[in-house]
Amino acid sequence: MTHSPTTPGGRVEGRIALVTGAASGIGRACAERLAQEGAEVLLTDIQTREGTAAAAEICAAGGMASFVEQDVRQESRWVEIADLVKSRHGRLDILVNNAGIGVGGPILEMTLEAWRHQQAINVEGVFLGIKHCAPLMFGAGGSIINMSSVAGLFGAPGLSAYCATKGAVRLLTKAVAMEFATLGVRVNSVHPGIIDTPIWDSIASGVPLPEQGIAGANRPDLAAMSQVATPMGKPGYPPDIAEGVLFLASNESRYMTGAELVIDGGMSAR
Repeated sequence: MTHSPTTPGGRVEGRIALVTGAASGIGRACAERLAQEGAEVLLTDIQTREGTAAAAEICAAGGMASFVEQDVRQESRWVEIADLVKSRHGRLDILVNNAGIGVGGPILEMTLEAWRHQQAINVEGVFLGIKHCAPLMFGAGGSIINMSSVAGLFGAPGLSAYCATKGAVRLLTKAVAMEFATLGVRVNSVHPGIIDTPIWDSIASGVPLPEQGIAGANRPDLAAMSQVATPMGKPGYPPDIAEGVLFLASNESRYMTGAELVIDGGMSAR
């Protein structure tokens, strides 16, 4: 599948951005798009080789990017990264809390370990990102964008644990948006539908993506799923989500906070 390039226009020119889970999929597309529009982007991920390559490709294309390894579950690492951003730039303008995993399976077969692992990355990682990076935005303003899902809007059988995490991100976003409204920091969530990314390999197998890292034999047919689930009848792709993230990061969304940006091909309209 090919995608038409978007002409750069400097919509976030000169801003400092941090994108977690940026080695592949939606996170990488967000980092690339923000860099195209003039932001200097710090990519983080546990996948060091892929993340380093992603940052290098952004720089080769004329953007400004760097990569550091990060496990978003570790508070000490968040402290280090916030200190790094502060020492380099003195501020942070855009935070994209994108890192996440998907563990599928019936609730009666879900282990407590798998439940907690998914909660730690998908929910606690977002909490820690907000806690340690938001102070770098106070006074100067900024935009925090938390990656939720349509699974955070309605339930899906076999995805109960994943739905729980994404629903938590949705309401965490709204509560924090109210706390930060008078501090000049906007906080919004993005809710992708069926997007063609590697996370489907982990959801199908029940193995968290970072531990798997390769396409699973039981990967669902996303085209067939989309035909049934979405009015548009086709899956989305990471650049579709990156455009929404760019909008929320830019001044075009300056009067939006605590909002849900749903990008799902009409899936939630049914």
